[in-house]
Amino acid sequence: MAQTSAHAAHSAAMPLVRIWTFDAALASGVATPIDIFLAANYLATPGGEPGRRTRPFEWQVESLDGKPVRTASGQLLPVDGRISGTAGADAIWLTGPFVPDVARFLATRRDLEPLLSALRRQHERGTLLATYCTGSFLLAEAGLLHGKAATTHWSHARAFQSRYPDVQLKHAELITEQAGILCSAAVTSYQNLALRLVEKLANAKLALDTAKLMLIDLHRDLQSPYASPFHELCDHGDDLVARGQRWMTKRLKEGFSITQLSQQLAVSERTLNRRFKQALGEPPLKHLQSLRIEMAKRLFETTRATVEVACDRIGYSDPASFRDLFKRHTGVTPSEYRRRFGRR
Repeated sequence: MAQTSAHAAHSAAMPLVRIWTFDAALASGVATPIDIFLAANYLATPGGEPGRRTRPFEWQVESLDGKPVRTASGQLLPVDGRISGTAGADAIWLTGPFVPDVARFLATRRDLEPLLSALRRQHERGTLLATYCTGSFLLAEAGLLHGKAATTHWSHARAFQSRYPDVQLKHAELITEQAGILCSAAVTSYQNLALRLVEKLANAKLALDTAKLMLIDLHRDLQSPYASPFHELCDHGDDLVARGQRWMTKRLKEGFSITQLSQQLAVSERTLNRRFKQALGEPPLKHLQSLRIEMAKRLFETTRATVEVACDRIGYSDPASFRDLFKRHTGVTPSEYRRRFGRR
């Protein structure tokens, strides 16, 4: 798996990235950065662009016990060695577990403390730390994100913020960077994260050329256009709130009052607001707004509906106000959203 089997130690001549992985990680979370470093090396050599003087990258794939790991898809992934907090490196690439319940993963993995300790020691050495998605939970568990900016996959944002309230979670951002720690969102965002390492350990021109070679949008900066409140219809575990959400989705156009919803669910308005805030982080009427925006997104994705038609379908009378609201929620205008995600 290593670029050269003879190279097991850190060479001062080349940036060395140690890729730390474990059972339940995505195979692509290991392979993607390697492919990007390989492409960067190709461009940094005479075979890529003559005259380029850039140090090629090297990498080592490592696990806690130095043994192969079983990926989330069941593949057995070979590694090059054992995770160490003292081994020299320019950067640590920490894979994230691909699991439905991150809290359960953290509670049941008794072998995580050596990993967390190694992360702390590498950070103390000044090594760059880079991770994505649920890997941000591991950095927070290690105490490395206290008071710092971080991001994670949008679907885990509420759980992350609840578990680590002292972290400055930037849930709309694709990548955050502070104090030598880089976090990104999920899956394809680790393409951008690997390119950020190429930029930091080599140069911006090489990162741009690598992005062009591999057809990666280097300038993505938000994950908010991808976020959806519908995954929370069954993800939060509160049956009262789930029943309220189902009732709300059938009344997006006509709307309702908080009194009507509380009567429908046979609870007081105070209880209703409290339960929604606990489960979703927002009161019912604000959540209705989120659901309406999500329905508009789906219209733009699957039909040629204009803003005016979308407003009529979801119960908004002012297209200008809707455009402002849509951009606040997604980070892009309705026309830009349609360009990115709509059917051609």
